[in-house]
Amino acid sequence: MASNFDYDYVIIGSGFGGSVSALRLSEKGYKVLVIEKGKWYKKEDFPKTNWNFKKWLWLPIFKMFGILKMTIFRHATIISGVGVGGGSLVYANTLPIPKSGFFTSGNWKGLTDWEAELKPHYAVAEKMLGATENPKFYDSDIALQKVAQQMGRSDTFEAPKVSVYFGKSDVEVKDPFFNGEGPDRVGCNFCGQCMTGCPNNAKNSLDKNYLYLAQNKGAKIIAEKLVTSVKPIDISDGSSGYIVDFKDATSYFNKGQGSVKANGIIFSGGVLGTVRLLLDMKANKNLPNLSDEVGNHIRTNNENLSLITTRDKNLDLSKGVAIGSIFSPDDDGHVEAVRYGAGSNFWKVLIFPMVFGKNSFIRILQLLKELITHPMVWLGNYFRKDYAKRTVILLFMQHLDSTIKFKRGWFNLSSKVTSGLKPTPFIPMAKTLADKVAKEINGNAFMMSTDILLGSPSTAHILGGSVIGKDKYSGVIDTKQQVFGYKDMYVCDGAAISANPGVNPSLSITAMTERTMSFIKKK
Repeated sequence: MASNFDYDYVIIGSGFGGSVSALRLSEKGYKVLVIEKGKWYKKEDFPKTNWNFKKWLWLPIFKMFGILKMTIFRHATIISGVGVGGGSLVYANTLPIPKSGFFTSGNWKGLTDWEAELKPHYAVAEKMLGATENPKFYDSDIALQKVAQQMGRSDTFEAPKVSVYFGKSDVEVKDPFFNGEGPDRVGCNFCGQCMTGCPNNAKNSLDKNYLYLAQNKGAKIIAEKLVTSVKPIDISDGSSGYIVDFKDATSYFNKGQGSVKANGIIFSGGVLGTVRLLLDMKANKNLPNLSDEVGNHIRTNNENLSLITTRDKNLDLSKGVAIGSIFSPDDDGHVEAVRYGAGSNFWKVLIFPMVFGKNSFIRILQLLKELITHPMVWLGNYFRKDYAKRTVILLFMQHLDSTIKFKRGWFNLSSKVTSGLKPTPFIPMAKTLADKVAKEINGNAFMMSTDILLGSPSTAHILGGSVIGKDKYSGVIDTKQQVFGYKDMYVCDGAAISANPGVNPSLSITAMTERTMSFIKKK
């Protein structure tokens, strides 16, 4: 590598793909810089509940620099993570391996034996993330187990592997994962606060494994910087390196503008970060060789979020890890019992009673009927002080394919349907599950208001937009996740997921990036 570079590789984003890249490249002797737009968060910095918007929500225009971002599109409301560690700060720790159909469908279908190739990398990813089977079931999990039994699917009910340290509750120990090379850890106390930022040092977020070890190997991480430009130095295919420009992400005045030169680039900003930056770079001709497929083949994981609130004051649905149990209600579906910690009651202001209908007019009429006939069921939730303790969230996902496309808009990206049916939150199986759980816990089912009013689903698992293809006419990156038309430029995040997994994708992103890094030779 030429000596006039500031870094051998610049990694844009510090989520699952960026963190893996940082460690593996550093281990191979490369000088690495990770640029993250969010803040550094330690266990004492996280919000105690999701009412602390300043620490929970990412809304820079209102000087809120928290760990969770909500972005509303025509066809989906997207929930994503921000901060050093990316989505691992807010995700629900769950690490399932997709069913075989994931590896033989979508844009990457037939390009290699993906299931066989990724199998050893899934094993490494599980070890690095501290994947451990949830050892305890609580009220939410017991209710889901009973529903699985009622549906004749108890054989598919299980405790998931989760990225949590289960030592003695609240007892600190020396690093139990990396032979003492990692940070000290504290045993999980099952407080349910995983998704607002673990306050107990039990969650195996990326700053406690990949990023921590990468820094020990010399990787540099700079936070609160937003990459605005990536362009080749001299030769158009990047074989002479790249210039990366960035600015302050948490300041109105952009005092921290700067640029660095690097031999290689890893895009790891998640779908919203990576796809937007690639679309911008193609439009302004900084990266003119990019495939026209940038922004295409985006998947929502076909999800439905329903929230069931019990009337039984003896139940505590907030106790446990964020996702403590899962099962498959049919051959295409996957459902999980999700929880927030006690006091994290914010979501109650964004929900309406669950109604299904062909259009928003019909659904609004149904809501008015609910308000007239059952006013306290609806309005009572807004005044419920123990909402999180009384509410279980059902996350339903399907391995059924449909895609949308993102393109540049005036202020943000915009979306349109490109193949299959339009993404919808109104999935019959999701309603069946919600009704059954509601009956089991003596409760009522609700949905996100945006889902009902807009007819579009809420998802924490937006995927694709820079998919794998056999050439630049069918994808943005090749089977090694290198960008077509550019040297030493890779996409390693959810944007590279090229089929619909139907389960939480974090482990798959980690495994795919491990595979990609295995192809890069030592310096």
